[in-house]
Amino acid sequence: MTEMNDKKDDSILSIEHLSIRYSDDKLAVKDVSAKVKKKTITAIMGPSGCGKTTLLRAINRMHELYPDIHTEGKIMLGDENIYDMSTINLRRRIGMVFQRPNPFPTMSIYDNVIAGYKLNGIHLKRSERDEIVERSLKNVALWDEVKDSLHSRGNFLSGGQQQRLCVARTLAFKPKIILLDEPTSALDPISTAKIEDLLVELKQEYTIILVTHNMSQAARISDNAMFMYLGELVEYDSTKDMFTNPRDPRTEAYLTGKFG
Repeated sequence: MTEMNDKKDDSILSIEHLSIRYSDDKLAVKDVSAKVKKKTITAIMGPSGCGKTTLLRAINRMHELYPDIHTEGKIMLGDENIYDMSTINLRRRIGMVFQRPNPFPTMSIYDNVIAGYKLNGIHLKRSERDEIVERSLKNVALWDEVKDSLHSRGNFLSGGQQQRLCVARTLAFKPKIILLDEPTSALDPISTAKIEDLLVELKQEYTIILVTHNMSQAARISDNAMFMYLGELVEYDSTKDMFTNPRDPRTEAYLTGKFG
């Protein structure tokens, strides 16, 4: 287990001795400790089955949707333990964007953006809804493309536009942290570049943690990187340092394509 050290503690999230098992005999995450800095992009890398998606989903307790999950340790958001929060409150503060774009197909673009408010029974004035929709779509550079079609379903949107709509839906609650699980793996190179540019812009206001199989993507946009292997956090460092001078031979082997 490796934890990135920094004399100045400007972290927003602290993972403390986190272990997660799906059953009595399968430990998916093994005693992981790490601090995530505010307003940075942190990439979680590693081969398939290494625990990176389980770790990401644990940060807003999405992993609890699986049966027979057992979790040990703590995850602190500021000075609050996320396991002491309601999941509704937690997921407003730590939003999630999934691998494949998943806008609600029966809802208009407008209703997709504010879906979280409706699903949680939060009633807003029309002017408040309008402001949230416009702000969120502008934040993902989608407003000019869809402002004349807000009350149409998003069927005409490209995959990249749909994924930006999903990011807008997450931003509508003004979360502190955005989690992304391989957000560009289903997209073409042009759409991927737009999402990457968007994430770099968004880190001015938000803390971003993403799982990626794409090492080039991690090198391009992340400030810090975690390398996981067999459930263990092998190495955690600035992305530049990890890619140029990995400290663990397993990290070096992964980054040079010897496994993974």
